[in-house]
Amino acid sequence: MLNIPPFLSFVTLYETYLRRCFANAGLSQQTLKLGDETTIQFWGPKVELEGAARKPPVVLIHGFGPPGFWQWRKQVQCLAPHFDVYVPDLVFFGGSTTRSAERTEVFQAASVVRLADALNLERFHVVGTSYGGFVAYHVARMRPERVRKVVIASSGVHMRKRDKEALVERAKLENIEDLMLPETAANLRTLIDLAVHKRITHMVPDFVLNDVINKLYSENRKEKIELLKGMTYMREDQPQISAIQQDVLLIWGDHDQLFPLQMATELKELVGKKVKLEVMENTAHVPQIEDHLRFNSILKGFLM
Repeated sequence: MLNIPPFLSFVTLYETYLRRCFANAGLSQQTLKLGDETTIQFWGPKVELEGAARKPPVVLIHGFGPPGFWQWRKQVQCLAPHFDVYVPDLVFFGGSTTRSAERTEVFQAASVVRLADALNLERFHVVGTSYGGFVAYHVARMRPERVRKVVIASSGVHMRKRDKEALVERAKLENIEDLMLPETAANLRTLIDLAVHKRITHMVPDFVLNDVINKLYSENRKEKIELLKGMTYMREDQPQISAIQQDVLLIWGDHDQLFPLQMATELKELVGKKVKLEVMENTAHVPQIEDHLRFNSILKGFLM
C-alpha cells in the first residue's frame, strides 16, 4: 500500500484539526499508567484547570475503529461547557496499551474504571457508542454506586452468535475482522456503507481510503483481532446480559445495518427497568456524526 506523505494526508491534516477542536474545548491529551501492565491515553480537562470548580464528569467511550477524538468531536464541543469531559482511548486504540493477555470488553471496562479511580471521579456518567457501548454497560454493572446515568448508542450489547453471523452475511465477507478491520479500500467502503445512511463512498478515491486504512486501522491489528475474538457475547446463542440499575438511554439510527433497530427494541427489554429508547431518523450506525445537533440535544437533555 502506497504511503501518502504527511503533508498530503487527509488523515494527518484532519487529526490536526480535531486536536485543535479538543484543545479549544478545554481538553488536553494525557496519559496515565494503571499498575504495571496497562497505560491509558485520554483527553480530559486541562491540568491547569484542575483547581477550578469541578463540573459533573462524563466519560465518552469510542467504538471500534479510529481513536476517541475522531468519534466524539461534536459531543465534546457541546458538553464541555457543562461537564468535565473525559475521552479515553480503549486498550490497543490510540496511545493505550497493555501487557496483559486479557482481550475481553470486560477488561476494557475494568481499565476505564481504574482510570476513573486514578482521576478521582467519584460519580460520573458514561456514554458508549458501538463497541464502546459494550464497555459502558460493563462499567455501569461493575460500579453501580458510582455510575450515575448510562447512554448506549448504536450498540447491541446483548449480541448473540447469530447476530454476528448475520452481520458478516450482510457485509458479504468471510469474517468479522474483514469488516471491522478492513485491509482494502473495497472492505472499507463496505464498512462505511453499512455504518452511514447516506451513500458517500463512491465519491471517495481509493488513495484516500487506503490512507485511512494505513493510519487508522493498521496499528495493533493483531491485538484488535484478538479483541474481536475475545468479545464474550458473540460466542453464545442467547443474550448474556443482566439488568443494570441506572437510568439508561438508548440512541439508535433507524437505518443502522451493523446493529439493526430490532436489536434496540430487544435491548430495551433486557438492560434495565429505567430505559428510554430514542430512534433517530435518517441516520445509521454513527448518529452522533450524521446528525450531531439532534444527537446532542437528546444526549444533553438526558444527562442534565
